[in-house]
Amino acid sequence: MAATTAFKGAKNSRWRRFVLKPFVFVQFFFGIGLLAIALKQFRRKNTHPAQSPELIAKDWEILYYRIIPFRAISRAWGWLTNCHLPVWARQPLLGLYARTFNCNLEEAMDGNLDNYSCLAEFFRRKLKNGVRPIDPASTVVAPSDGTVLNFGRVTAGMMEQVKGVSYSLGEFLGPAYWRNGPEVQPAGQTELEYEKSLLVNKDNDLFHCVIYLAPGDYHCFHSPVDWTVNFRRHFPGALLSVNPSIAKWVAGLFSLNERAVYVGRWKHGFFSMTPVGATNVGSIRVYADEKLRTNCTKWALPLPYYDRYMGPTESDSDEIPLHKGEIFGEFNLGSTIVLIFEAPKDFEFKIRPGEKIRMGQSLHSTGSSVKQEPAAH
Repeated sequence: MAATTAFKGAKNSRWRRFVLKPFVFVQFFFGIGLLAIALKQFRRKNTHPAQSPELIAKDWEILYYRIIPFRAISRAWGWLTNCHLPVWARQPLLGLYARTFNCNLEEAMDGNLDNYSCLAEFFRRKLKNGVRPIDPASTVVAPSDGTVLNFGRVTAGMMEQVKGVSYSLGEFLGPAYWRNGPEVQPAGQTELEYEKSLLVNKDNDLFHCVIYLAPGDYHCFHSPVDWTVNFRRHFPGALLSVNPSIAKWVAGLFSLNERAVYVGRWKHGFFSMTPVGATNVGSIRVYADEKLRTNCTKWALPLPYYDRYMGPTESDSDEIPLHKGEIFGEFNLGSTIVLIFEAPKDFEFKIRPGEKIRMGQSLHSTGSSVKQEPAAH
C-alpha cells in the first residue's frame, strides 16, 4: 500500500512538473499579453481620432493575438454545436440563440425549432422559396446576407478592408498562375503590375466588395454572377475573428485567415469569390468542391496554400458553371465573403459601408454598361 501511494505521488509530481507548470506559465504570459494589448488599445482610442493609423495593430500585438489557439477553439465549438440536443432543450436553447442574434424564423423553410437536432443544423437552415428574390435587372447581386464592410476600385494592387485599413491583392489571392498552369511569379513584380496581370481586357478595372456575415444571418452563400470556376486555392491560414471591430484593428486580416479562393471567368473577364474563415467558423463547405477540407491541423496541411485546377483538361475535375443566384456553399456560423472582379471602368456600386444587404440584392447601378443581358440558359 505504501509503495502504491508513493508511486502515485511520484506520478502526480511528474505530471505537475512537466504538464501543469508549463501550462500555468503559458496562461500567465498569455494573459499578460492580452492585457497589454487591451490597455494599449484603450489609450489609443482615448488619444487618437477614429480610423487613425495609430489604432492599427502593431506586429507584436498581432503576434500576441495569434497565440490564442483559435483553430482548436473552433474545432471544439464545431463539436459542441454538432452535439445532439434532446427535444425538450431545443425550443429554449435555439430560441435563445434566435432572439439574441435576431434570426427571422418566418423566413426559414422549417420554422419549427423542434426539428433541428443540433445548433449546427440551425446555423445551416435553408430559407423558403421566394424570400430572397434575385434582382433580374442586375448582373452582380449580393452573394449572401450580411453587412457591407467595404467596396470600391482596386488601387495600385491594394484594397480597403474597412475605411482606412488596406490589404494587398497579391497577398490575398497568391501567385496569379491559374490561367497558364504552374509558373514562377515574375521576380520584383509590383502590386500594380500584379493587378494589371489579372485583367483579361486591359480597358477594364478591378473592383472588390467585402460582406460580413453575422451569427444571425443566413449562412449559405450563392453565386453573385453568371460565371465559370476553373481554379481553387485553399489557404489553411489562421482563424482570427473577422468582426468589424477586429477588421478595423488588424491590417491584412483577410490575408491571414483561412480562405478558399475560387477563380474563373464572367462576361467581362476575371472573377473571383472567396469565402473567408473565422473564429468558430472553421467549416467552409462548397457543394461542388467536395475535396475542400477546412479547419484541419497544421500537421495535416503544412503548406501555405493548396491549388486545384478545375479545367476541362483535368482528369479528376471539371469546371464549375454557376448561374446568378445559384447556391454555392455554406459556413458554420458567420464569416466573410470577398468578391474581386473585372468590370468596365464605368461600373458603379449602389451600396454603402455598414449597410445590411440580403442575398440576391443588386450591388451596382444598372444604368452603367454592366447590365443584365438576356440569359442564354
